[in-house]
Amino acid sequence: MSEPSFQEALERLEAIVRELERTDVDLDRALALFEDGVRQLQVARGLLAKGDAQVKKVLQQADGTLATDDLDV
Repeated sequence: MSEPSFQEALERLEAIVRELERTDVDLDRALALFEDGVRQLQVARGLLAKGDAQVKKVLQQADGTLATDDLDV
């Protein structure tokens, strides 16, 4: 199975939060949702790290120095 996109991971996290906010979620389901949420968060963080590395690579100057200006995202 392929890795979800950043958007897909965020959408899944939002769905997990909505379900956990319900008052009728039993403990086993809540724990499973929590575990899934942690996995989705790890995926999202990994994708952000990849994106950060790509931005830094693009900003690298011809002389090998790195322009590290923060980007407004």
